[in-house]
Amino acid sequence: MTAHRSAVPLSAQEHEVAALISIQSMTSSPVIQRSAVILSHVGEHALAWIALGLIGAAQDPARRRPWLRATATVAGAHAVSIVAKRVVRRHRPSDPRVTVHVATPSDWSFPSSHAASTTAAAVAYSRLLGRRYPLFSIPVMMTSRVILGVHYPSDVLAGGLLGALMGHWFTRARDASPS
Repeated sequence: MTAHRSAVPLSAQEHEVAALISIQSMTSSPVIQRSAVILSHVGEHALAWIALGLIGAAQDPARRRPWLRATATVAGAHAVSIVAKRVVRRHRPSDPRVTVHVATPSDWSFPSSHAASTTAAAVAYSRLLGRRYPLFSIPVMMTSRVILGVHYPSDVLAGGLLGALMGHWFTRARDASPS
């Protein structure tokens, strides 16, 4: 007997849930899940990224102002994402097939604040460090939020885009003004 496929196309929401379930099934290893939980705590409220920026400002007195502007950009990306969440009011995943691995500070998921602040930090700080390796943190943090079941893929993509725009804005402003 063959399975009957519905002629009704999947909604965008159903595609998101299917992608989330697929990602969770591919990353069900306890090591991966524990790592994602750790990343979640590191990225909470952008505090680790803000602390890194303040450390950069303290350790690099010659470029203290650019470090502080970059740190403000990270905090700004986080703040803008929080405001956007309250405007959009998209609920976090609630499908019974999705496993949620961490608590969240709110019910709203779009855009991902973790993705926004991490991307803003990676873009702004990589420029100050003269190295691209911080950019690796972007897909890692974005994927961890889906693995944990607290965001849809579009949430993390939107958060990443927001963070990239703000991080890019910082680098453009930095290039246009004297340090």
